[in-house]
Amino acid sequence: MPARVLSGTRPTGKLHLGNLLGAIENFKKLQGEDSFFMIADWHALTTEYESHTEIGNLVMEVVTDYLASGLDPKKCTIFIQSEVPEHAELALLLSMITPLGWLQRNPTYKDQLQEIKGKDLNTHGFLGYPVLQAADILLYKAEKVPVGEDQLPHLELTREIARRFNHLYKKEVFPEPQAILTQTPRIPGLDGRKMSKSYDNCIYLSDSAETVTQKVKTMVTDPARKKREDKGHPDVCPVFFHHKLYNQAQVPTVAHECSEALRGCVECKMEMAVKLNEFLDPIRKRREEWLNKKSEIRKILDEGKTRARQVAAKTLAEAMQAAGIRN
Repeated sequence: MPARVLSGTRPTGKLHLGNLLGAIENFKKLQGEDSFFMIADWHALTTEYESHTEIGNLVMEVVTDYLASGLDPKKCTIFIQSEVPEHAELALLLSMITPLGWLQRNPTYKDQLQEIKGKDLNTHGFLGYPVLQAADILLYKAEKVPVGEDQLPHLELTREIARRFNHLYKKEVFPEPQAILTQTPRIPGLDGRKMSKSYDNCIYLSDSAETVTQKVKTMVTDPARKKREDKGHPDVCPVFFHHKLYNQAQVPTVAHECSEALRGCVECKMEMAVKLNEFLDPIRKRREEWLNKKSEIRKILDEGKTRARQVAAKTLAEAMQAAGIRN
């Protein structure tokens, strides 16, 4: 019996290279008859609750990016989180047993309070984000969870919540899920920080070739290399990181010429932009094709919802019975 897989993406914008290489490539490797990949629209509201009118449209953008990137609805279940009400019900049940201190000490919570500016994140929903995430995972009794490094504390909290629930109610309802990380879990953005919509430093899967080239021109390089004749340090340069992803055959040459000041940063960026566009071209093509198949996408989501609810309802009933709410 294959291990069950669950993961998802918040629809706070179109997907970018960080989403693709840090998550979806793992999804594709793990997709099979018992894999579930959701569009986590409830989670989007934890930080984007003032942008409620946009979330529905962004859900469809994420689904389109999923399909364009290679997720196959014949091999996995693709669904929208809010269309499976058991997610919210289990999250409420788990919130009853989760100590407040567990949430307040979450490093991701503390970091995002500092990093995300211009939004009031002092809300119950944002603090309780990991409980909802735990419900997402435990509802399917997922054994493997493809996540980025920044989600590892949340996954550990999921295991703690599962252990506490099983201990309190003397029944092994939930297994403890394990994280599956990609080989490239942190993709640098245009400014050198982790690529994130929150930082506005992304290259999106839907960006045109011209847009990608213009964005790459603005990408930061080795901060110590001020002039063309200065020798570079490739290992600290975000542009070189991207060369290693899309221009592997030329990596030794790029590294040598940079470290010996035999190439300039502009030249290096433009070579990388060409290779990046070659990498993105098939995704862009498939994306355009899916944009003309909206009724087919809705059918995929309806079938995914039905399959997800079959599994979710069974788990929720078991958990409610263990907690004594249902006989």
